[in-house]
Amino acid sequence: MADQTRPFDVLIIGGGNAGLCAAITARRAGARVLVLESAIKDFRGGNSRHTRDIRYMHRGATDYVTGPYGEDEFWEDLRQVTGGETNERLARLVIRESETLGDWMAANGVRWQKPLRGTLHLTRTNLFMLGGGKAMVNAYYDTASKLGIEIAYEAEVCELKMRDGEAQGVMALCHGASQEIDAKSIVVASGGFEANIPWLKEYWGEAADNFIIRGTKHNQGRLLKELLKHGAKPVGDPRGCHAVALDARAPKFDGGIVTRLDSVPFGIVVNKEVRRFYDEGEDFWPKRYAIWGKLIAQQPEQIAYSVIDAKALPLFLPSVFPPVQAASIPELASALGLDSSALATAVNNFNRAVQPGAFDPGSLDNCRTEGLDPPKSHWARPIDTPPYYGYPLRPGITFTYLGVTVNEQARVIMQDERPAKNVFAAGEVMAGNILGKGYLAGFGLTIGSVFGRIAGREAARHAGF
Repeated sequence: MADQTRPFDVLIIGGGNAGLCAAITARRAGARVLVLESAIKDFRGGNSRHTRDIRYMHRGATDYVTGPYGEDEFWEDLRQVTGGETNERLARLVIRESETLGDWMAANGVRWQKPLRGTLHLTRTNLFMLGGGKAMVNAYYDTASKLGIEIAYEAEVCELKMRDGEAQGVMALCHGASQEIDAKSIVVASGGFEANIPWLKEYWGEAADNFIIRGTKHNQGRLLKELLKHGAKPVGDPRGCHAVALDARAPKFDGGIVTRLDSVPFGIVVNKEVRRFYDEGEDFWPKRYAIWGKLIAQQPEQIAYSVIDAKALPLFLPSVFPPVQAASIPELASALGLDSSALATAVNNFNRAVQPGAFDPGSLDNCRTEGLDPPKSHWARPIDTPPYYGYPLRPGITFTYLGVTVNEQARVIMQDERPAKNVFAAGEVMAGNILGKGYLAGFGLTIGSVFGRIAGREAARHAGF
């Protein structure tokens, strides 16, 4: 651990994207900065390691995006997926501030790659990191090292020392030894509580045992609990989360993006009782993929099955696990552990409901069903071309939306509506201010980047820089 003879100017709790953006910004302002990362060095970066792209506002095409994405369209996309459950003031702040992220991230070591094709249709709205989130995290840590930012790994904060809305410091376990760390300003960027299964059970009951955690096992929510204990004002639905359809064969933690399944729009999804339960083609996948985890969580035994045929297989990014393959629908059902006659009936009913149309995976086409409940609004084609394929699906939790309220300066708001004097928050721990429900692909990284920079700037300012 670094020299403790004098307090740090800015203490960052959490070494993911939001924390690193805060650390770099505070250090560039002149502050002495310490980052506490609970993971070992090889697993540093939290959920940010598993990202691959960031949504940002921009005025035209570049080498890395195919067209403009303005504030009004960005806001409307967010308003639609959240159903209006968002703090518009903070949301628009993120949108506007995101315009500078492309250049800022590149200046701090992140490299971009040419637009990708695929299910998510993000070539116009999102920038993709060359090497993905792991390369981004490594670039930021390299920049932090060059700037003289001090990093402590295997350092987990277990107690936040606060009095009357002001933090004096923290108690942390550093390589198993208890240590008191003082700081003039503190930035909490320690994520949500999605890896804390007992806490999830408080809201989801026994169903939480069947959830798969896409990211780090270290997001236990300890700092969130500490902040709430000390009077921070909560925000967000405790059951709210960014949850996707994940391959049921994925590991419990840290499976990342390669275990996500994007096959849903191109076939049907049934539950264990072989019943469809939602419109698979409701809207473009970037606006709907993050509702499917919660939908599956509401099904019997928290499991579902994606069923497609040979003509759909080339249309989406597959899971790292191969699909279950069969020559017929009854054989596929048997391989998936489903009732064969029930799945054959479900597929036949779907095929009969499909209306003629011009299939186009790049648009909201006119391939739909009629007389089917639930309907399939777009990309509906008969499942009739062998071989047939199936994937078992589980809820894959990315991050939880319960967090702490913040203002435009990233200051944590207390229950008496006063801002904390020197405690700031960024990233998943405050994303519930903006994401009341739903999700936009790449937007979590946007929130963390924007509020990380704000928190770093304001924390350094409070410390006298």
